[in-house]
Amino acid sequence: MDSPLQPQRSLLRQPLNSTQNNHTHNLSITMLPEEQDLFRNTSSGAMGLLSRMQNRTTLGFDVTSMSGESTLLTDNVDVVDNGGNKVDILFAHFYEVLHTHNTTNDTLDVVQMLAQACEQVVEQLELEIDRGMGGNHGTKQREATVKWLKQEINTWRLLHALYYDRLLLQTDAHADDEMQDGPLLGGSEKEVIQQLYSINAQLREYQMVVDWLEKCYEEKDQANALQSHDRMMAWENTLFQLENLQGAAFGRGHEICKHLDPDAPVREGKPLHALDMEDNARLGRAIFAAIRSGNIDEALKLCKHFGQTWRAAILEGWRLHEDPNFEQHVPGQLNEKLPIEGNPRRDIWKRCAWMLADSKKYDEYTRATAGVFCGHLGALKTLLHNNWQDLLWAYMKVQIDIRVESEIRGCCMKRYQPMPDEYWNGKMTLEQIFDELSVAKDVSVRDYAQSQLGVIQQHIILDTCGELLQHMCRWLDAVPKDSQLPPHQLRFMAHIVLFMRQIGRVEQQGQLQQAERIIAAYVDTLIKRGDSQAIAYYTTGLPNKLQVQLYAKFLTKIDQKRQREQALDAAVQAGLDVEQITRHTVEIIRQENAPASALGEPPTGSISAVDKRKIHSLEYLLHLLEQRGELLWQANAMIRQYLACSKIECVREVFTLVPADVTNQLITVYGSLDNLGPREECSLKEFLCYKVYLAGVDSFNDWTRLQQSRPQPPQKDTQTSGPTQDNFTERMNAQHKEQTYMLELARWEQKLIEQSKMTTDALFNVLVFPEKGWLCDPFIPKEPENATQLHWENRLMQLEKLRSICLPEIVLLLHDVLAKSFDYTACIRLADEIADERRQLYKVFTKQKLAEVLAKIADTSLQLLNSKLDPWGYPITA
Repeated sequence: MDSPLQPQRSLLRQPLNSTQNNHTHNLSITMLPEEQDLFRNTSSGAMGLLSRMQNRTTLGFDVTSMSGESTLLTDNVDVVDNGGNKVDILFAHFYEVLHTHNTTNDTLDVVQMLAQACEQVVEQLELEIDRGMGGNHGTKQREATVKWLKQEINTWRLLHALYYDRLLLQTDAHADDEMQDGPLLGGSEKEVIQQLYSINAQLREYQMVVDWLEKCYEEKDQANALQSHDRMMAWENTLFQLENLQGAAFGRGHEICKHLDPDAPVREGKPLHALDMEDNARLGRAIFAAIRSGNIDEALKLCKHFGQTWRAAILEGWRLHEDPNFEQHVPGQLNEKLPIEGNPRRDIWKRCAWMLADSKKYDEYTRATAGVFCGHLGALKTLLHNNWQDLLWAYMKVQIDIRVESEIRGCCMKRYQPMPDEYWNGKMTLEQIFDELSVAKDVSVRDYAQSQLGVIQQHIILDTCGELLQHMCRWLDAVPKDSQLPPHQLRFMAHIVLFMRQIGRVEQQGQLQQAERIIAAYVDTLIKRGDSQAIAYYTTGLPNKLQVQLYAKFLTKIDQKRQREQALDAAVQAGLDVEQITRHTVEIIRQENAPASALGEPPTGSISAVDKRKIHSLEYLLHLLEQRGELLWQANAMIRQYLACSKIECVREVFTLVPADVTNQLITVYGSLDNLGPREECSLKEFLCYKVYLAGVDSFNDWTRLQQSRPQPPQKDTQTSGPTQDNFTERMNAQHKEQTYMLELARWEQKLIEQSKMTTDALFNVLVFPEKGWLCDPFIPKEPENATQLHWENRLMQLEKLRSICLPEIVLLLHDVLAKSFDYTACIRLADEIADERRQLYKVFTKQKLAEVLAKIADTSLQLLNSKLDPWGYPITA
């Protein structure tokens, strides 16, 4: 509605892409002459005509749209959607808006852009609805989505309007408080109220809410119920019957009013002609709908167009009075008299309007129309009792009217007709208004007041951000554990929270935590969609701990290497702590307990999909050179687990992911090996220990394969032939095979000797590993500062357990190689290495393993005795 108090300015700024007068459509149909005659003469002909015109219209539609529809169906033969793809693009649109306008000065512009993004989607969905895409089910889904998005758009507009005033106008007014003059005494009604609006922020907010409600208004019955004649005379059927009482075709036998002045039906207590009564009711509904939508000029046009100029005159009576001739004239215009604005007897008009609205003799639309301008809440509530927005509009109009009237009567030097006490008793606060709405008699009003949209709009109007955050958190709590609120609802809530936080409405610690929880819930929704840039952007608005948890959760769901790189690049660009995130990600994946596969364990020598996933999570630690120490730490943790489970192939796979020059990279990061921290130094030695161990195991496997590949002697011919049948060629062939065999055997023996030496050295390297021995940490002054978080003690226990498992096995493998190489003396020296106090290898042997090793060494001593040597391999002397 055009504000009676601010006619020159609308507090709701128009959207950038809005168009004017886009709600009028020409729905008229041109009839042929014979069709008009048929329609006039018979009702059955009218029905037949209607059917024929529908057929004609339908056929025309089919012909014009056949090609387009067939193309559409051809392109989407197997696609039946409900418009979800169109709506889901809002996730990306909202991210782009916030990402490109992230300064404080752009905050209000961002709100407008978010509303525009929703408007674009609504336009596309409405176009699809018109085309009938998706069938009946798809159309219903789209209509529900459009309804929700329109409500969201309205909420964004409300947010922008109110906070534009609160952040800009009220801030400027607060800065100029000392320069304010206070109420204007003795001025005209218009001047007094103009100044009241300039200094009273609360009244401005009331008016903005009214303007918003009027812009949001959608008439339920979109069809124009009024007659479409070019010009009408008021009550023409009543006039016709009064002039032709004997020949009236309708209304015969019904007594009607005898006069046609506006008050006649009420004064005489008799009705108009039935058709005029129906026309009057339709006109009253149209006039009120125009006023409800804030378009008073349209209501005036309707009154004049349908010949009821007295209605138009009544609708002009509320305007504020001002006589510009009392003001100081501009030189050169001293003798020119200016027209008077408004109604100089507005108080009398208002008292009469109150009486009209309070009377039961008029219809509800006439009473409500008068009640809008005189502050009669009862007349408005009688009509607007089943809609939350309509009721709020009625309450707000009355509150504005009371405050304006109070200011006029307090500041203008004029005696006014008193208003009833009921008028002044209708003054309420916003809190009282919303309490009334929450307990309204109509169920639909109560339901909307308690709905999420109603609660959000209520707290935006009240400017109670803390309570709004509490409600949002309750909505999150009300959802079952394994589900979430609808994604677009979370999108809407999260961006409201981001706006409130940016403008400083979220300051207390509890409110900050609630806001973070809502944003985190939205990030969870984005994780399911997989947009790494959006996830990284919104995650930056959370505390570091939540950032690590949420982004690590996102990374754990990515399996493709290229996507992982993109996700890490997005995190780096957003300024996230990539080192902590990747560390947490690898730990989550490494500690996952995979469910038992229906196919059982993979065959020996292969790697399961679960283990591959764990191993390839180390790729996250390859992104930054600074994380080479963390890479070694996590790789060692995996290797310990796989060695304990005897998964040697998994150990090899881990080694393929760690760069071969990892030591040089550590030197590049830390400057030199002397600058390594305790954790990095221990990790590097542990990794080298595993590298030596794997080299020894691989060398033993190579030796085993070579030993088992001994050349086979040629088979001799078992058929015995007589001397006379000896064939020279056969003898030469047999000799050649024998020579070839001997050469291959010699080469094999030489290779076996060389491989045995290499394997022996490789296995001995494990036993004689420097710096306190294999899997023994080097000397460090003290444990790392975060030893508890690193589970340092647990790691030391694991290392000791691995030493007790692997070292005895290495000793047995080494003894097997030496024994089969007939190096019995070296077998005896194994006992010396085990008993050496410098490395104390004997401590890692269990009694069973030690007994097994000693038994093998005893067997070796027997072999030496059989070779005429003493049990230690030395020659026997007399």
